[in-house]
Amino acid sequence: MEVLGHLIEGIMVALEPINLGLAIIGVIIGLFVGAMPGLGSVNGVAILLPFTFVIQGFTGGATSPMIFLASIYYGAMYGGAISSITLGIPGASTAVATTFDGRPLALQGKAHVALMTAAIASFIGATISNVLFTGFAPVLASVALNFGNPEIFALMLLAFATFAGLGGDDFPKTIFSICFGLALSAVGFDIISGEPRLIFFDIQGFSHGIRFLVLAIGIYGIGEMLWTINTSRYGSSMSKVEVNFASITHALSRFREAWRGTIIGSFLGFFVGILPAAGATPGSLMAYGVTKMTSKNPEKFGKGSINGVAAPEAANNAASTGAMLPMMTLGIPGSPTTAVLLAGMVIWGLQPGPLLFTNQPDFVWPLIGSFYISNVVAVCVNIAFIPVFLWMLRMPFTILSPLIFVLSLVGTYAAYMDMFDVWLMVLIGIGGFFMRILDYPVAPAVLAIVLGPIAEPTLRQTLLQYETFTIFFTRPIAGPITVIAIILILLPGLQFLYRKFKGA
Repeated sequence: MEVLGHLIEGIMVALEPINLGLAIIGVIIGLFVGAMPGLGSVNGVAILLPFTFVIQGFTGGATSPMIFLASIYYGAMYGGAISSITLGIPGASTAVATTFDGRPLALQGKAHVALMTAAIASFIGATISNVLFTGFAPVLASVALNFGNPEIFALMLLAFATFAGLGGDDFPKTIFSICFGLALSAVGFDIISGEPRLIFFDIQGFSHGIRFLVLAIGIYGIGEMLWTINTSRYGSSMSKVEVNFASITHALSRFREAWRGTIIGSFLGFFVGILPAAGATPGSLMAYGVTKMTSKNPEKFGKGSINGVAAPEAANNAASTGAMLPMMTLGIPGSPTTAVLLAGMVIWGLQPGPLLFTNQPDFVWPLIGSFYISNVVAVCVNIAFIPVFLWMLRMPFTILSPLIFVLSLVGTYAAYMDMFDVWLMVLIGIGGFFMRILDYPVAPAVLAIVLGPIAEPTLRQTLLQYETFTIFFTRPIAGPITVIAIILILLPGLQFLYRKFKGA
């Protein structure tokens, strides 16, 4: 009851006119920042961090500036799905998995269903995450603290196990796609020895590695555009989208089909989000894989499954709140965005850590209360803007195609200010197009690029520390996760061999 009392007091502070106004403004800014390819929550929060000093000077405290930044974070999580669905370009890395099924739904004239599903799943995921955060913050923080390198690698191995189901029935091509993605994730300098590796043709642009956003925009922006031109699947389907009350109501009624993906995404996203250095991107990708793996109709994924939209959207919003937990309770950022938020808290004279809830309750509970308020504001704003988002789909592809190309170029350059990455993005897009022509799944390669930089250092650091592979089986948390992952990895391969043997 004490926690509930603190929460109510915090919500009342968050509803004060100045804080509510900042939450609304922050959500709207975040929505459009998240929808712009190449920006995302990290850039939005970082760019607007200096503006919070003006807010602090006006309000005289750290609560209002933090509410403003947290609202941008929330809005960006919602906004990432917009360009993923309407243009096929992920607004941020956290929305890549949404593209897998959101874009096919748009091509089928069901963009309103995808956008409504994304908005409601995001709301439910964030709400469940907020409740877990509020009620179990100290316990969950201690659980996260028990995750060392062996546990994080075991979790990444479990994520890789879900990849086998993302490439359809062609198991060898799926494995090739995963290995190809892992090879690309290793480009750059060795994380332990510092030696350069896979620097193709000694081109120095590869020294910083192949950045994930470059890959994502290339494959799902340029690659999707080329695939569309080649197959001529656009055109009439784009103009069939009706923007009226009946279509929105129909989209809302179809959400009942997405309950499985929403629940899986909400809990899995929050759990992955609280792990230091994990964040929303691995959470959303893992949620997509687990939802497909447990679905009664896995063959529908990648072709316009509503659960394929709900799972990653619930997960990335749940993870955004989850990532706040280690930041506030341990002083360890759970994602790149919370690292910026952590810097802001330190600048404002706050000390994140176990004593924050005890020493600064006047800051903590209004911030937590703002999570609930921002979540409600975000879903209302998102649904209200759906007609605007659908308007983009009414444009002829002769106009939309150049727009996608320009947004891909500008988004990539805006993210890194490096023309090498722009050219690399175009080449990756062409490569992704040929992968689809040859019927190689691109999703496992994309997922491998995301998790490779997390899995490799945790594996190598574990082996350097313990000098044995058995550590992954003997630790109480890592052991069960590793065993489950190995079983899930072996099953598709055995099924593939069985089908081949039976066919022979």
